[in-house]
Amino acid sequence: MSISLRSLILLPIWISMAHIQQGGPDEKEKTTALKDLLSRIDLDELMKKDEPPLDFPDTLEGFEYAFNEKGQLRHIKTGEPFVFNYREDLHRWNQKRYEALGEIITKYVYELLEKDCNLKKISIPVDASESEPKSFIFMSEDALTNPQKLMVLIHGSGVVRAGQWARRLIINEDLDSGTQIPFIKRAMDEGYGVIVLNPNENYIEVEKPKIHVQSSSDSSDEPAEKRERKDKVSKETKKRRDFYEKYRNPQREKEMMQLYIRENGSPEEHAVYVWDHFIAQSAAENVFFVAHSYGGLAFVELMIQREADVKSKVTAVALTDSVHNVWHQEAGKTIREWMRESLCTLQDSVKY
Repeated sequence: MSISLRSLILLPIWISMAHIQQGGPDEKEKTTALKDLLSRIDLDELMKKDEPPLDFPDTLEGFEYAFNEKGQLRHIKTGEPFVFNYREDLHRWNQKRYEALGEIITKYVYELLEKDCNLKKISIPVDASESEPKSFIFMSEDALTNPQKLMVLIHGSGVVRAGQWARRLIINEDLDSGTQIPFIKRAMDEGYGVIVLNPNENYIEVEKPKIHVQSSSDSSDEPAEKRERKDKVSKETKKRRDFYEKYRNPQREKEMMQLYIRENGSPEEHAVYVWDHFIAQSAAENVFFVAHSYGGLAFVELMIQREADVKSKVTAVALTDSVHNVWHQEAGKTIREWMRESLCTLQDSVKY
């Protein structure tokens, strides 16, 4: 029988409470006090002390995983699928490991879009300065010049990025299940130009600058000896505080701040931006959209903001598990009528 670390931490308190509860009124007060103590224990913080470092490989090879010929992620030594619970009773550490692997897979899919699908990576905003935050989309060589057909792909919300439908499916099933690559290849085989949106790449993260607090003694008129003594005490206090903080939370992660990408700060903004600067400028007479989950909501918002343009250029839209709602998004009657004619959805419950 295995006992979790969390249970071992709490076991002495539970035993004490069991004994106390058999006593009289005075013992009940002790029970209440113990319960209060229990409620104040931050188990997540406490268990961080027993975590291995949050230091993970930055390549698939470092994780000892690779995609096989079927596009399945497998351990290079055992051939086994990915194991989430790599270390028992360390859910937070396992989750961080999973996220680190996910970031590697995102870059891997980007490489496949360029190498296997021959798509170009296009930086946005198109007029961005060298120093400002940027995002990007992918498109085929003929995306803007194909006179007949253009396919536009929009994924859903969350951690997925351009070229992905679902990270979980990529890791646990295969690349064909979790990426947009089969859609892209078939579209290109059938003569479509292709544009792959990247609606979740809305900001970059940078470490928050540390604010230096000037010592009050710096500008004081106190004698030098007294100033030195105060500075020494201040340094000792800081040293003790830093030591305590390191003990209390040894794996404290860096404080980050978000710098949003101009005109692409949300999936909805991104869809409108790509429409204005790329799709609307394309030569294709017939534009087709495939949008998944929140991508469906982003498309409806695009329709609301560019109704006439979308109607004149878009031939059909396919939505998969879309979370859009024409009533909450306040889509007008003419939009709802157009969607009834031009939209195919896998959700039978969606009404217009």
